[in-house]
Amino acid sequence: MYKLLKTSGSARRGEFETVHGTIQTPAFQNVATSAAIKGGLSSTDLKNLKCQIMLSNTYHLHVRPGDDVIYDLGGLHKFTGWDGPILTDSGGFQVFSLASLRSIKEEGVYFHSHVDGKKIFMGPEQSMQIQSHLGSTVAMAFDECVENPAQYSYSKNSCERTTRWLERCQKEMARLNSLDSTINKNQLLFGINQGCTFKDIRVAHMKQIASMGLDGYAIGGLAVGEPKEVMYDIISEVEPYMPKDKIRYLMGVGTPGNILESVRRGVDLFDCVMPSRNGRHGHLFTWKGIININNNEYMRDSRPIDEECDCPVCRKYSRAYIRHLLKANEILGFRLMVMHNIYFYNTLMEKIRQSLDKGTFEQFYSDNVQLLDTRIK
Repeated sequence: MYKLLKTSGSARRGEFETVHGTIQTPAFQNVATSAAIKGGLSSTDLKNLKCQIMLSNTYHLHVRPGDDVIYDLGGLHKFTGWDGPILTDSGGFQVFSLASLRSIKEEGVYFHSHVDGKKIFMGPEQSMQIQSHLGSTVAMAFDECVENPAQYSYSKNSCERTTRWLERCQKEMARLNSLDSTINKNQLLFGINQGCTFKDIRVAHMKQIASMGLDGYAIGGLAVGEPKEVMYDIISEVEPYMPKDKIRYLMGVGTPGNILESVRRGVDLFDCVMPSRNGRHGHLFTWKGIININNNEYMRDSRPIDEECDCPVCRKYSRAYIRHLLKANEILGFRLMVMHNIYFYNTLMEKIRQSLDKGTFEQFYSDNVQLLDTRIK
């Protein structure tokens, strides 16, 4: 259940109550695609880094180790040791990202596994069954994410099919949640708004799915190649038609600046691989901008990554040491850099919430929206 506590323009401060705990929003989901955040972080680490919710991927876990294996071991929470909320992506994005390996039909999608080439079929019912096996807190509806730019007619037809798939997801989830054998009988379902960059299709689709009484609503199919200004325009167009009493999730976004812009437009929930992926390459977020720890100037730099940061890494280690670990290809280096970036993102969301509580969000937005995306050196 989502509870709206306060607003600042379109920006929203809220709480999202689930069977696995309450999430303070706006919030960032920490991406654990294969049930682990890349960089060697454990579920205990996530607690220490202010993580509220973890995201895992249905398709990847279905392929390896198999959702039946995770089910037999008690579901994702027992499997990973993480006791907070978990959202599972439906596998629909793989329809987009594995274009050369799939065929889309009305009944669903035929894949060839990227691991071993094995033929896989996934439709709305199969996606719901896999996510039910995983026992996640929130299941995402099965949809098609269409590449931008797209043809208008294809986008419209795809949206209509996504709606039909959503109806099937809703029906199958109700059946699964009624079974005695289901791990999480309180599993929630989020629908996904699609429509590429066509505002009329986006709005019409949002109106349609808003009437279905889902637990939350996501905006999908953005941040896949279109200019960021186009993404912001789409969010602004769709937002008035998103239910005010339901949580709103922008999928796959993004930079700190993207997050601030989207919070300002009424988004509550985010996810992105950027903190961990960029961290593993030495690109580190700070409150003065982004630094590249690979640069020679950090070879003898005894300062922490960010002097304004109180994360476990900045409290103990120097830029010089972390740069050395990265250059030496030491696993510890990747771990420390990812820890810092994850902490930074969760602290950013914490500061956004605090500014909304205090009525100072617009000032916080103005001070940071460009600064935090700036590459220093």
